[in-house]
Amino acid sequence: MMDCKKALEEAEGDEEKAAEILRKKGVLKAAKRADKIVAEGLTCVKTIGKDTIIAEINSETDFVAKNETFKKLSEEIMEFLLVKKPSSAEDALNAVMDSGSSLQDFINSAAATIGEKISLRRFVILEKGDNEALGSYVHMGGKITAIVLLSGTADDDLAKEIAMHAAAANPKYIERSDVSSEILDKEKEIYTEQLKQQGKPENIIENIIKGKMNKFYGEICLPEQPFIKDEEKTVQKFLSEKGADIKIKKFVRYELGEGIEKKKPDYAAEVAEQMK
Repeated sequence: MMDCKKALEEAEGDEEKAAEILRKKGVLKAAKRADKIVAEGLTCVKTIGKDTIIAEINSETDFVAKNETFKKLSEEIMEFLLVKKPSSAEDALNAVMDSGSSLQDFINSAAATIGEKISLRRFVILEKGDNEALGSYVHMGGKITAIVLLSGTADDDLAKEIAMHAAAANPKYIERSDVSSEILDKEKEIYTEQLKQQGKPENIIENIIKGKMNKFYGEICLPEQPFIKDEEKTVQKFLSEKGADIKIKKFVRYELGEGIEKKKPDYAAEVAEQMK
């Protein structure tokens, strides 16, 4: 509706001219595909200077995601975001490009050319400071991407190793304090019930749960995970051997389409629609 209103204002109330404006921007074609699920695409990363962006840009099919046009579009979107540094995806889509159009208009125009709905789902920009290192790792051509920011070192290759680990091991947190009380209470409840069913005495259940919770933290907290290249060491121990002051400051891991409910494809219907 907002697109239509803007087009009518630009056309000074001329509906035919407004429709032409919307067609040129790809809005009408994009609107027809608005209900399509976009769970394919790429998770990707780009660095300019001290800034690194990780983003998920979605398409409807894996076929389009592998297309060079889509990859070029993703690069252009990331470059724009690194310059503008918007605070959210909504702000990003409303941001104005050098051409005078919004990023959303730019994406709609590309979607009209590509023939699929395209979506900027999420992104994070990290800035590397003094005596900090930032590394990234892209797995399976963009199915999984991770970036890691370390403090206490300027070794970007070391940060890349930890990003590779994060991509493989799928940590959720850095510090134990980052884990919500709801998650912890649920885990304790499950462990308690399991132990009761096993007939464990009440007086030792508490100590057993402490051990289980330590193991749980070791599975979800990045510094406490066994390092993929040497599972005898935790990630933090591996880093401490490289430098006593090295810590994981931030990390982001994106897995393509995570959390999006996918529909089973009806290929016959898709072909019929493309032929309309």
